Amino acid sequence: MNEPAAPFSFPAGPRGPMPWHAAQFARDTWGFLASCRERFGDTFTLDLPGGGKWVFLTDPEHVKQVYTGDPRIFHAGEGNSILLPLLGKHSVLLLDEKPHLRQRKLLLPPFHGKRMAGYEELMRQISRDTIDAWPTGTPLKAWPQMQAITLEIIMRAVFGVQEGARLDRLREALETLMAEVTKPRTMMLIALMGEKRFARLPAVQRRLRAVDEVLMPEIAARRLVSDLDERNDILSMLLQARDEDGELMGDRELRDELMTLLVAGHETTATSLSWALERLVRHPEALQRLQDEVRAGESDEWMTAVIRETMRLCPVISITVRELQEPVEIAGHRLPAGARVVPCIHLVHRRPDLYPDPDAFVPERWLGQNPGTYTWIPFGGGVRRCLGASFALFEMKVILGEIVRSMDLQTTTAPGERMRTRAITRTPGGQAEIVVARRPEVRAPEPVAVAAG
Repeated sequence: MNEPAAPFSFPAGPRGPMPWHAAQFARDTWGFLASCRERFGDTFTLDLPGGGKWVFLTDPEHVKQVYTGDPRIFHAGEGNSILLPLLGKHSVLLLDEKPHLRQRKLLLPPFHGKRMAGYEELMRQISRDTIDAWPTGTPLKAWPQMQAITLEIIMRAVFGVQEGARLDRLREALETLMAEVTKPRTMMLIALMGEKRFARLPAVQRRLRAVDEVLMPEIAARRLVSDLDERNDILSMLLQARDEDGELMGDRELRDELMTLLVAGHETTATSLSWALERLVRHPEALQRLQDEVRAGESDEWMTAVIRETMRLCPVISITVRELQEPVEIAGHRLPAGARVVPCIHLVHRRPDLYPDPDAFVPERWLGQNPGTYTWIPFGGGVRRCLGASFALFEMKVILGEIVRSMDLQTTTAPGERMRTRAITRTPGGQAEIVVARRPEVRAPEPVAVAAG
């Protein structure tokens, strides 16, 4: 005779109705989460918008259970549904199970080894062109500059278009759409209305049409070219990608995946670079060591350490979400279907048992030390780990290397910038303000090749 199932239970959490939890979460996300862990331990429950209860996980073993769990049970698509109006229903970020695995396999080829390294000179040239126009001796907000560089890189990598009216129209349409969709009031509106109703609003439809009026004709025109298999841009590769049944992606699928690459492929990398610059100008010894390494053309060991520590301390995405499709036991609690389990990247990265002095910027902790699979998780994990992780790390090294090679960054004693929420990302509150001075001996010696990871 089968034993009766254990009753459902949730970890403890702060009292109060959902609107109170949501207000605290929105007002001071990371302070609120830290106080919850201090009061309730490594696992705690919050009532937040989106349906069901949210169970936050900060123990790497529980994070591993989620990331390695059955994708049929741990759905990420529902957890990412707030991105639906921006990316579209075919985006790999919004799919689960077989549809997700199909799209993931179709998107992998452009991010492999030699193909990824083929973008290095493009990355360097775009970085140099932007950096050369920077004013010197006066405060400069690095975040919009990093946004401009990474958007240009991903647009040219995706389309293979060097310049012209099409690229200009796409850049303008994307920047306008992102500026509107990522406003706090917009995110609140999505939470109140639901993603599908919000996407049908006339103002939202107008913004999306402006992007589609560039993307859809580009897809149609590229399908007709005779040299598709000779091109190395991402769009051309995706047009040739076939799934295990030999099927090509349709136009709407391609449109949604291109939007995913264009948005996710520049926003997060730009923000990580901004945080790296914000941290470096407040840590002169770390900055000097990076400048010396890059200008000497040595290995990128310190560069790698700086990037890893930046992404530990300031992960751009602070949580990942899975919606349970069946009951699951985690951390001694049997959770029902519909509950959301939330590996909290921010709190895992601030565990003192994993990272002594966890709130300090200490790149030295990574020398001779590789990240743990479930203790350093800025890109998530498992079958949902960011497809572009290697591309992003490679790109960060190239861009940061060009900056410190050609510019001297002035250090500051100003307090560190507070984290500001932009949609689902965390950006520097002052947009990573720096002051630069141009070096007379620019571009010597030649840069060494960088490696991702």
